[in-house]
Amino acid sequence: MAQTIRLTATDGSNVEFIDDVIGSGAMKDVYFSPDKSYVVGFFRNTQDAIAKERLQKITEIYRERIFNQAGGEYWKCLFCWPTLVEWNGKLGIVCPTYDKHFFFEGGRFKGKEKEGKWFASAKLRNKFVESEFKGTWLTHFHMCIQIARAVKRLHAAGLAHSDLSYKNVLVDPKSGKANIIDCDGLVVPGLFPPDVVGTPDFIAPEVLETRSLKVGDPNKKLPSIQTDRHALAVLIYMYLLYRHPLRGGKVNDMDAAKDEELSMGAKALFIEHPTDKSNRPKVNQLAPSELPQGDVTKLPYTICGPYLKELFDRAFIDGLHNPSLRPTADDWVTALVKTTDLIQPCQNPNCEAHWFVFDNSTKPRCPFCGKEYHGQLPVLNLYYSPKPGTFRPENYRLMVYDKQTLYMWHVNRFIFPNEKLTDDEKKPVGDFHFYNNHWILINRRLPDLWDKDTDTKIEIGQFVELTEDKKILLGKKDGDRLIIVQLVNN
Repeated sequence: MAQTIRLTATDGSNVEFIDDVIGSGAMKDVYFSPDKSYVVGFFRNTQDAIAKERLQKITEIYRERIFNQAGGEYWKCLFCWPTLVEWNGKLGIVCPTYDKHFFFEGGRFKGKEKEGKWFASAKLRNKFVESEFKGTWLTHFHMCIQIARAVKRLHAAGLAHSDLSYKNVLVDPKSGKANIIDCDGLVVPGLFPPDVVGTPDFIAPEVLETRSLKVGDPNKKLPSIQTDRHALAVLIYMYLLYRHPLRGGKVNDMDAAKDEELSMGAKALFIEHPTDKSNRPKVNQLAPSELPQGDVTKLPYTICGPYLKELFDRAFIDGLHNPSLRPTADDWVTALVKTTDLIQPCQNPNCEAHWFVFDNSTKPRCPFCGKEYHGQLPVLNLYYSPKPGTFRPENYRLMVYDKQTLYMWHVNRFIFPNEKLTDDEKKPVGDFHFYNNHWILINRRLPDLWDKDTDTKIEIGQFVELTEDKKILLGKKDGDRLIIVQLVNN
């Protein structure tokens, strides 16, 4: 019978594990704790002094900086962060086991981890994943926001993941949650990065292009924050469109290995490049399970809205071979949050996506099922005040649907939904309803809500009707916005 091993981790915490290997990866053997609340993985090979120093910094200095500061509790749900331990001369890491929502609770994969690839590939989604586990397009946006926030936090600390991919990101499309794993491989400033090239599909072109160069060659590109930015863009594209942004119909070499190296490296080309269409997927060569998502003419990346379209252009056109031009993780967080404010529920109850991004047209329709929106659709254009009495457009819109809620980050431009939100700022301040064939906003918590057309204060508990060109002031504090209502009738 396997025995229970008791150790003290380098941070002073007590660690127990059952001496029975439950799994082996490329580098580590893994053991369960007695109550299965965490796992312990020991490196099979001796780690050199640099690797040990890197792990010590990750598990001590950077753990302190990320989790023991203001908002630190928030990050515990987004990272599976390691603790360092030693046993029998081997270096090991302790990681909490994954939350239960990251495992399939039923169906053909019951008990298996929800590795991101199942939800990023049209072929796998359509062929193997049951509808109950797919979530909605909105929950996929929520997943992407969490991933981008986590990467933003790593980069703010000076860290890079080095192997950001759907293998190292657990996702749950049902709840919209995500978790970054394998944090023991992070790139630490001032130390040589770990011996990790990355996962195919997510390796930056410049890394593939210089892979054959010897270690120490100044032209060799290693994992960094800039290579993370490429991987993050690929992840977001795949989680929203279910296809790879670089895997198209162009063949760069008849040798399969050479073609892969060129197509993902020196000759990488965006499949939706607006002027060079040579890498467009050949629909007649796609498997039925890859459609319709694989057809970029039916579901182009523009369905993700203007903010994400701009970032995809920067990531896969401007920055594909020029890393300094790639969008930052912060850029992605901002664009994703603003895009969720453009999302509308599809009126087709059988639509698998359930939501779509308003395309600013007079006849909005869901691109996934083709259902046109029928009825009156309020669009709230947000304005900010650079000086008292003056308002300017902010290139920010909020779409309205029945029972939708208004939050402080809509009210005030200096508040943004992130880990620093106070409990009070997380509470809704108003809600929208379609009532007696009229759209209304009910004031729940705003002390200075004004109907500017009638110069009337809307008291808490009262409502204001949303009519064409209606001007509503959300508050009188610095940063509080003005709303101008636009009604789309279809």
